[in-house]
Amino acid sequence: MNKKLPIGIQSFKVIREEPYYYVDKTFFVKKLVDNGKYYFLSRPRRFGKSLFVDTLRWAFLGKREYFEGLYLENNWDWDKKYPVISISFGSSGVSNVEDLKVMEKEIILRNCREYGIELEFESVTGKFFELIQKLYEKYNAQVVILIDEYDKPILDRIEEKESALAIREELKSFYSVIKDADQYIKFVFITGVSKFSKLSLFSGLNNLQDITLNPEYAVICGYTQQEFEKVFSDRLQGVNLKKVREWYNGYKWLGESVYNPFDVLLYLSEKNFRPFWFETGTPTFLIKLMIGNKYYIPSMEDLEAGEELIGSFDVEQIYAENLLFQAGYLTIKEKLGNEGLIRYRLGFPNLEVRYSLTNHLLNYLVEDYRKKEINRTALFKSVLENDFEKMKEVFYSFFASIPAEWYRKNDISGSKGYYASIFYCYFSSLGFKVIAEDATNYGKIDMSVIINKKVYIFEFKVLEYIPQGSALSQLKQKRYFEKYLAEYEEIYLIGVEFSKDERNIVSFNVEKIK
Repeated sequence: MNKKLPIGIQSFKVIREEPYYYVDKTFFVKKLVDNGKYYFLSRPRRFGKSLFVDTLRWAFLGKREYFEGLYLENNWDWDKKYPVISISFGSSGVSNVEDLKVMEKEIILRNCREYGIELEFESVTGKFFELIQKLYEKYNAQVVILIDEYDKPILDRIEEKESALAIREELKSFYSVIKDADQYIKFVFITGVSKFSKLSLFSGLNNLQDITLNPEYAVICGYTQQEFEKVFSDRLQGVNLKKVREWYNGYKWLGESVYNPFDVLLYLSEKNFRPFWFETGTPTFLIKLMIGNKYYIPSMEDLEAGEELIGSFDVEQIYAENLLFQAGYLTIKEKLGNEGLIRYRLGFPNLEVRYSLTNHLLNYLVEDYRKKEINRTALFKSVLENDFEKMKEVFYSFFASIPAEWYRKNDISGSKGYYASIFYCYFSSLGFKVIAEDATNYGKIDMSVIINKKVYIFEFKVLEYIPQGSALSQLKQKRYFEKYLAEYEEIYLIGVEFSKDERNIVSFNVEKIK
């Protein structure tokens, strides 16, 4: 019987009852239970968190029939069953604290109905604690608590600080019940996209083990290359595995890299390279944060950050690097240093994210998407034809199309990083290899663009007190091009200068070196 692709299915029961493909992650169920009691896991959206949480649920409920042929079948005590409280805020969409309180009561009520429990307390926290206690007494067994998308109510209102703070405080009160009910609890597993600080959201749960960056759990969600090729082997005939890997693999949490499952399933269904995962969520708040804080976009290619920038964050203190990592737009390429000063080198996980995020940044800056796409097409042709006059026209047209009102709101027309970011986004969104702050023996090149055996070396300057022509002069004086002389057939120096007042290009000089 042909197996079906479980696109969008988060129910372990459904996947195991019907002929769906399933990548066996049940080894981690036993590992978690054998090694601890309270766990937290952060992963990007649509990465298989909900499916794993549901897998835990059926294991604790003792449904051995769903685990036939899987690792857990012969590595679990199926005679012991536990009552499970399932909590998910995945479909929250709450607007305020009142909405959240209603949702919390409904979640508790659903669990009560499932187990035939009647409650007497009125408050949300009272009902939650009473549910845990009565389940323990009814089944003479400790209770399992599974919380999925714990942070979604906050993230849904992250742009409204006052509302987000109020929702956070309500959730903090709700989750505090877990600490007080410790004697009745067997196991707790909490998942989300973001990692809020324990102090702000899980105060009291000091024993909550965060396995987000634990190498032993690096592949708890997502597909490894081996899993991908083994489980879906009958669908890979004629598939360019190298290209699939470049597009959809590359996510790392200090262990082996993995594919985004959502991308893999849709690619195997359509056999077409598209940004499936990226299209399911528009990072508008993140884009606004990056632009508003004058974030240097090209740094995303190779960004060094400390634990404070990729670790927990809070509503009062949000950094672009933090959101970029936790939301899945950046991943860990390498761990640097050791105890005392741990640093991480971050970068794009794959082509899907690089192309899509840079293109979305351009969309945010200009109201006329059609004109932007016309410009992108013209830029692609100008590169193929080495037509630098056309290249200049593309960027001049783009900057001219940005409404003056936008500049007044953002006040970044004097920033070299802003203009460099636009060039970076355009070239990167077309799939060209772009190196920002390209290191040489003589200093750093603002940007290098590599197309087959050809290199464009860019220097950007915003004119105010310096004379025109200094950008190209600096490129020649610094002899940055020597880095590429041996390997590439054509090398072009491009000095681009901008006017802060005109908010556009005033000089675009090109010189061929080789």
